[in-house]
Amino acid sequence: MDQEHRSGTHVNRRTLVASAGGVAALATLGTTAGSRLRAGATPGAGRAAASAAAPLDALALLKKMISFDTQNFGEGGKTRPHSEWLRTVWENAGVPAEIIPTPQPDNVHLIARIPGKAGSTQKPLLLLGHSDVVPVERENWTVDPFAGTVKDGEIYGRGALDMKGANAASIAAMLRHLSEGAEFDRDIIVLTDCDEEAGSYGSGWLTANHWDRVDCGMVLTEGGWFLAQSDKTTPMLITVTRQDKVYFNLDLRARGTATHSSKPMPDSAIVGLSRAVAELGDFKAPVHLTEVTRAYFDALARATDDRKLASALRLMLKARSQRSLERAAALVVKLTDYTYLHSALLRTTMAFVIEDAGYKENVIPSEAHVRVNCRGIPGGQKPRDFLAKVRSLMDERDIEVTLAGVAGETEEQTLAALDKRWATPPADVNTPLFQGISQASVKTYPEAIFTPALFEAGTSLGPWRAKGIPGYGVYPYVIDNDQLIGMHGNDERIFVDALATGTDFMYEVFARFRA
Repeated sequence: MDQEHRSGTHVNRRTLVASAGGVAALATLGTTAGSRLRAGATPGAGRAAASAAAPLDALALLKKMISFDTQNFGEGGKTRPHSEWLRTVWENAGVPAEIIPTPQPDNVHLIARIPGKAGSTQKPLLLLGHSDVVPVERENWTVDPFAGTVKDGEIYGRGALDMKGANAASIAAMLRHLSEGAEFDRDIIVLTDCDEEAGSYGSGWLTANHWDRVDCGMVLTEGGWFLAQSDKTTPMLITVTRQDKVYFNLDLRARGTATHSSKPMPDSAIVGLSRAVAELGDFKAPVHLTEVTRAYFDALARATDDRKLASALRLMLKARSQRSLERAAALVVKLTDYTYLHSALLRTTMAFVIEDAGYKENVIPSEAHVRVNCRGIPGGQKPRDFLAKVRSLMDERDIEVTLAGVAGETEEQTLAALDKRWATPPADVNTPLFQGISQASVKTYPEAIFTPALFEAGTSLGPWRAKGIPGYGVYPYVIDNDQLIGMHGNDERIFVDALATGTDFMYEVFARFRA
């Protein structure tokens, strides 16, 4: 997570299927197969090469995936070694896989295609999972971020949650089906893409240049959270996302007099920008509930064991005025264990992500700048209205506010594109994939509540959604709020047991497509 659907102006800062007796293959992973390693059944025709194959568990897969440093610092990552290894995994399972190079060296996509039943006319199912990860601040981690360390029942590593963990669960589940000789009612395409976190050669480039390889009827990627009760482990709410929030960036600039640092002047650009940021940091956009978020919060009210939270949620859903809606929403955010997630699902958010000013310690700079990353709710507050509000707040401080867009594009063109994304309807719930996810939720997490949801972040789904192809998202493991905060942060981790159960969940999703 996070594909920027329109690149805008970027600001920089700084074999897993082991044959019978395949001990050597296990050794290369630096791990041994645990209790969840399943011996393969005799596979179906066309997969004789995998006849003695047994899929490793998701934990072993995830450890190996984490070991590949695929950090993306803004211009793509080095994903080829990861893709070459994963291609071997697929080939050992009798599945053809192809590396798609991009113009950037060692930055590649991998496409595996599992042929469906002969004569099938069903459009393929596409599984979409990125291999690149955001950078790490090594000094702030308590473990090596690329070692896949297991500690106190959790596996740590960059990408453990976003989204190598999801990839590991999905691939392990699919390998289990293949080891049983499964045949599916349609082709299943597994796309491991690059440049999801940033870069020029992500899903947009791939679909523009290789659409014939990724054309499909439905897509499943990252998104929906599996939330826990207050004990942090009991499954509470199982969600599948039907929409992503609308991604856009604002740039704030303050200007002052450039002069010698020995004689400070009152119009300091840095001071002016700092005061503006402090003011905006206290500003909250208005709460907006949509069809999708109403269904989500209604399900949360039914799922939670916290009676006070349930009461606050019902109060919010019954609010008749904006004032009462704001008050109830504030109470929900105060009571929930997932404070920042639920705040983000209620309104347009803004995050201050990059700040720069000055170039020499004895020069007072004439300009200071901050990049503000914003996420709007589809069908809620329009990005153009949010922009107008921020400008009105900044006018008195003489702060210039600009909307970042594609080079050569006017502001109105950028706003028109945002309007289009804002108006994109949620994915249809009447599809085999959505039904399969719903059925898998009931079977795997019978005590939890299942609901569709809005994803507070972004994915690679843009090109498929633009063609009217329904796309959904899940992170198939129960997480607590501390783990959620670790996403894109320090000590990223998930529960080992949750990963195993999530693999069972994905197995049930794919079972819906067995012929």
